[in-house]
Order: sequence, then C-alpha cells, then structure tokens
Amino acid sequence: MEGLLDFVLRDILTRVGGVDRCVSEFIRVTGTLFPERVFLRYVPELLNGCKTTSGVPVRPQLLGSDVACLADNAARLVEMGAEGIDLNFGCPSPVVNRHRGGSALLEEPELLFQIVAGVRRAVPAHLPVSAKMRLGLHDDRRAEACAQAIEAGGAAELVVHARTKAHGYRPPAYWERIADIRQVVRLPLVANGDIWTVADALRCQQVSGCQSLMLGRGMVANPALARGIRAATQPDPLDAAAADLSWPRLMALISEFWRLVCAHLERDQQTGRLKQWLNLLRRVYPEAQTAFAEVRTFHDPADVERWLSAQALPGVRA
Repeated sequence: MEGLLDFVLRDILTRVGGVDRCVSEFIRVTGTLFPERVFLRYVPELLNGCKTTSGVPVRPQLLGSDVACLADNAARLVEMGAEGIDLNFGCPSPVVNRHRGGSALLEEPELLFQIVAGVRRAVPAHLPVSAKMRLGLHDDRRAEACAQAIEAGGAAELVVHARTKAHGYRPPAYWERIADIRQVVRLPLVANGDIWTVADALRCQQVSGCQSLMLGRGMVANPALARGIRAATQPDPLDAAAADLSWPRLMALISEFWRLVCAHLERDQQTGRLKQWLNLLRRVYPEAQTAFAEVRTFHDPADVERWLSAQALPGVRA
C-alpha cells in the first residue's frame, strides 16, 4: 500500500488494536545494497525493536527480481533488527511490472522459487521469510504453481490477494481461489482482498478456509475493523467495546496523526496525507464527508492547524 499505509498511519491504526503484525510499504531493490538510512526511512520502527509504538511487530517488505541483491538487502535488514522479511509478488503498478517486479513475477514461478530460496539462505533460520502474491498477472492459471514455488523456496507464510493484476482493485475478490491454493500447499495462507466490513471478513474466512486475514484499505477506512473482527471471532468484552470507534474518539486519532505527519513528512506532503485519509474514512463515517469538504482546498498546514483547533477534540486516546 505504497504512499498510504506508511509508518505514520501504522502507528495510529495499531493504537486502536486487533492487529497482530504489520508489513511495511515495499522497498524496491534494483541492484543496490541500501545504506541503513534508506531502510529507516521506510521502517523507522527498526529503531524500536521493529515494533510500532503500541508494540505491534512490523516486517519489512522487499520488492525486486535480482536474487543476489534481494538476499543482500534482506541480510542487512536482519542486522538492523528485522524480525523477518516479506517479499512482494503482488504489486500491480505498471511501472513496477515493466521493471520485472511485483505481480509481473507471477509469470515466472521458477524465478519466484529462486528469489524466496535466495532470501531464505540469507536470513537466519529462526527468522521467517514470508511473501505476498496475487492470483496472477493477466489470469490465474499459474496461481497454484506460483504458490508451490514460493513454498518450495522456503517461505513460512503466504498472503494471497485474491485478484489478478488485471483485476486491479475492482470487486469482487475471488476468495474461492485461495481455497484452491490451500489444496496444493501446506504453508500457512493468509487471505486478502475486498475486506471492508466484519461481515466481509467472516465470509472471506468461510470461503477461503483461512482464519488469518490481511487488511488494507478496509482498515484505513474503518480503523476499528481489526478489533471488530477479533470481537466477532474471539468474543471479548474489551474488543467489542473498542470496535465501536466513535467520531469524537477518531478525531483524537486524526489530531495525533496530523502531529506525526508534521513531525516526519515534508511540508508539501502534509495536507495531502490528511485529505487522503479523510477521503477513505468517508466510506464509514458520515462526519468524514463534512471534514473532507472542509479541508480539501487546504494547501497550507497552518489552515489545518486552525481547522483542528476549531474541532471539539476529546481528551481521550483510542
């Protein structure tokens, strides 16, 4: 989720609860062994035991097709304290795909095997190497073969986004194809794609056969989604209460998000990041529609400061 779920939003969303682990934005490897400062730009949590401020582990994700270079960068991340390495075989970006990265690799199961095996050799045995894939590039004919190649390379876990690159993000997600993949591999699978509500999550679990889920835009739109899923599947009064994230409590998180954005991002990026989040929040919160309309013309961070000062912010943190 390049350009959306960065370390700032990871910090905020994991404060709400219900998340077991995060994966970083992809770090694109193209023939270079990166210095530590590059990794820290993407995953500053490396300075905090590779955890968010609320204690949720973050696994760095690498993207590329150069086996040796991916392995070298994975080894450096481990030296910096990474608790594991994730590999991206799902990005649908045309630019990434033209440069033989992301979902383009799903046309080459043998290369998937080589990448996973190379990174697995570079990472100490006690640390996991995981991967994320789509069902394919143009179609899903190679989905099972790709999953088998990733398993054979030594991956400990595989997230399957149940759409091809050609599908993009258009609904539906084909969760039943994840069930097909489960029949040919033994490694743990995680279902992903089109999970916007608790009802979606429960249906995805039933159709895919996976109990573990990866959330993306659904949790950005509804920060309490993971907590709600946990409450529905592992009933706990605390989860049930936290799953009801009121707009005043969310405004407190938005205010904290803005503080972190101003502290860590360039000035010309700041108002755009707030508008980006409010735009997705409109799917769940009617109040976000009003907020988005009020801030959409802002370009000066000072205007946002004045807008936040005018809101009735509660003295609680979710």
